[in-house]
Amino acid sequence: MSDAQTPAGSPERGGPDGGPAPEEIRFFGTTWVHHDGGYALRRAGVAAGSLALAAAGAVVLRFAFQGLEIAAVGPFVGILVVAGFAICSALAFRRTWDGFVRRPDAAARGAAASSGQSLMLIGFIGSLLAYFCRSLLEAPGEKLHRAEYTAARERHARRRGARTGNPAAKSTPAAKKKSGRRR
Repeated sequence: MSDAQTPAGSPERGGPDGGPAPEEIRFFGTTWVHHDGGYALRRAGVAAGSLALAAAGAVVLRFAFQGLEIAAVGPFVGILVVAGFAICSALAFRRTWDGFVRRPDAAARGAAASSGQSLMLIGFIGSLLAYFCRSLLEAPGEKLHRAEYTAARERHARRRGARTGNPAAKSTPAAKKKSGRRR
């Protein structure tokens, strides 16, 4: 595949040595490949930032809940709001965590993406907590990107290995029989 035919996010894109280039991860670029360029500091910053944003989001939700208490809407509505945010946060956590482990199917991306946007918006705290937890282990999505990058490098090495040598020097079975008769 040429660079023009390869999707922008694909690891098949040409790297500096002619092989596949690693896909960039948000906030990390390509530092995840060799864990250089301030990788550990970036991971600590992403973990602290996502935890701080989750805490700020919880404070904002607390203000919203206090507004419901002031409006005296009743305990049933309060329970529904808390349950709704808890369920959406749990689902957003799971969806975000799964996004770090595997890519969604192409068929599931279209319909699920539009229906999941509101879920992710309501459960933003769960998504931020998933980002925090994953950044304690690795750059979020690093395992997935590393597996894809390794597979792309292996495919590239196999393609390059199959093309080495002089193609004109390869003999056909008929040529081998003729060379055997001459001896």
